[in-house]
Amino acid sequence: MSGILLGLLLGVGLACIWWSFWPAPPRPVGRVRRSFTARLADEIAVAEIRGLGPLALLAACGVAGALVFLLVLAMTAVPAIALAFAVMAGYAPLALVRARARKRRAQLRDVWPDVVDHVASAVRAGLALPEALVQLGERGPTELRQPFCDFADDYRATGRFSEALDRLKSRLADPVADRLVEALRIAREVGGSDLGRVLRTLSTFLREDARSRAELEARQSWTVNAARLAMAAPWVVLALMATRGSALVAYREPSGVLVLALGAAVSLVAYRVMVRIGRLPREQRVLR
Repeated sequence: MSGILLGLLLGVGLACIWWSFWPAPPRPVGRVRRSFTARLADEIAVAEIRGLGPLALLAACGVAGALVFLLVLAMTAVPAIALAFAVMAGYAPLALVRARARKRRAQLRDVWPDVVDHVASAVRAGLALPEALVQLGERGPTELRQPFCDFADDYRATGRFSEALDRLKSRLADPVADRLVEALRIAREVGGSDLGRVLRTLSTFLREDARSRAELEARQSWTVNAARLAMAAPWVVLALMATRGSALVAYREPSGVLVLALGAAVSLVAYRVMVRIGRLPREQRVLR
């Protein structure tokens, strides 16, 4: 028995020595996946909901789901139906935040070129970079005045331009803001005469991108609306059936629970597939 173990150890050792002559190729560096709460914090920041954190939003989802579950269970006495509507109600706060974030992104897409033009004009007029950003809190687009007013307060309180820029990036949580902030940071730290040209190029690119996205979103909006309507229709029918007690008897049986589970799974998968097909690629924050 000991001879077999020694032979096995010798074979493993020789295999390891042979393997060491063939180093593994370096792994390509991919995009670092951020946690769900971090992505949710960006959505809340874009939606401009102050005083709300990711954990508080998730807690609100849980409370909404629990309340709807108890209410529907008291009305129908069918746990499966109560659970189905509780899941929808639990997702509602998250859906509202994401819908508000999408709407605000669409609004900001139209005003970012004006912000960049304002900064470029201020730099061309000889203003310091902090002062150019501070003026956006007073003369910039209405949608972005509050974040730049907060930047002005941070800069006046600390006098540290880099830290105030970091807080501004966190408040805006926008890829365009990241690029603008980093361009200003580099110009502040290392200098350079190309900042005006960079800002004008960025402004032109943003206007072209906003125009292209507006056209594409107008064309694919019917796909998303059709997906939402197709997903909501069966559950609206189920809600109407819940007003009649005799129609709910079947859903108290295991077969009825199975039908509800399969229907929910098919609705969710079909909706996600259709939304995935019609979704436009969203620019990622690579300079956070």
